[in-house]
Amino acid sequence: MAVVCGGPFGFNLVMLKNLPLFIGYRYTRSKRREGFLSFISAFSLGAMTLGVAALIIVLSVLNGFDSEIKQRLLKVIPHVISVDPQGLDLAEFNRVVSVLERDGDITHVAPLVQSFVVLSKGGEQMGVNLQAIDPSWPTAKLLSENMLVGDLTDFDDVAFQAIIGSQIARQLGVGVGDNLQITLPQVSVTPAGIFPRVKRITLVGIFEVGAQVDGSVIFLHQRDARKLLRLGDRYQGLQLQLTDGFLADSWISSRGQQLLPAAKLRSWSSSMGPLFQAMQMEKVVVSLLLSVIIAVAAFNIIASLVLMVADKHRDIAVLRTMGATSSVVAKIFILQGMTVAGFGILFGTLTGCTLAYFIGDIVYIVERMLDVHLFDPSIYLISSLPSKLVWWDVLVVVISALGISFVATLYPAWRAGQILPAEALRYDR
Repeated sequence: MAVVCGGPFGFNLVMLKNLPLFIGYRYTRSKRREGFLSFISAFSLGAMTLGVAALIIVLSVLNGFDSEIKQRLLKVIPHVISVDPQGLDLAEFNRVVSVLERDGDITHVAPLVQSFVVLSKGGEQMGVNLQAIDPSWPTAKLLSENMLVGDLTDFDDVAFQAIIGSQIARQLGVGVGDNLQITLPQVSVTPAGIFPRVKRITLVGIFEVGAQVDGSVIFLHQRDARKLLRLGDRYQGLQLQLTDGFLADSWISSRGQQLLPAAKLRSWSSSMGPLFQAMQMEKVVVSLLLSVIIAVAAFNIIASLVLMVADKHRDIAVLRTMGATSSVVAKIFILQGMTVAGFGILFGTLTGCTLAYFIGDIVYIVERMLDVHLFDPSIYLISSLPSKLVWWDVLVVVISALGISFVATLYPAWRAGQILPAEALRYDR
């Protein structure tokens, strides 16, 4: 039997008796909500950490491959090419070399003889860049360090012998001692008609750098190359090697035009422009794809803040009645979201930078533990995973993640600032 206790407060003994159960229910429900919100926040932090770390690691690996390919290219191609419209004879070449030797950034200078030709064997054909070389030229030493089969000293024995890249050899299916046919971009006019100029050559060597030149360059002795191109005793220009090949463009703009005013200068980066443009596009696309992970983390931040706003209606109303403006309430929730995002970005940056710096050693340890070769040198032309940590990329990733996270907090914060105290307290239970 329930005994009612009257009074201005309208309590009854039944409500008083069940008050502990009611408080326990509200406490349990609150703990469940807070636990769920904590899980969403932790999930957001983890996703942000994963996204930032993955983006930094992948960008570092792409930078490593880019640097590795450029260093390999610089071993066999000239850093700067100087083309003279009138050509150079030996006396003119020596005069220009004496001027260039005064520049401390130039390591050596060699004559330039090159042309695009068609190389064929049986039914296989491919376009390649014919370049002249001589065992006495300084550039020959760089090529000899990357020879798979053969030796440059064989050039002086017999005329019209060639060295080709490993990719060309695989595509044409040829080896040392085989005969190849070169078709020149010129024609021979005879009484019988016009015929393309062709020449049969013998393969005496194969080189491998692990870059684009393996499938696009063929070397002939400069004596034979000048004879094929009908240059006589003249050269087309100069090829220069610098102390730092990565500064070729700046050298051309600063001193190259003054030293060689009548020549047309071209750096190795401009001649390999399509390759580096493709690599740069690959880097941009991969970055955009991996940014989806950061976007997912940002959506999780939105979800956690929206649920928090719904759960904290009464607390927000109390703050509003105490004089807090809508902008103050909005800033509280922006701070809440940015705190979660900030810790995720911090952990992701530390993790990503650490793994990117030691990724080569980590892959090596995994290979030793599992007794496998993740990067077979015969396939990938590398024996370890290259990585180059560029701090500018790290800064871009961090700023982008902070910007995306800040935008993600704006809508939930705005919703929190629009809550009316009277309405929130009226329907609160």
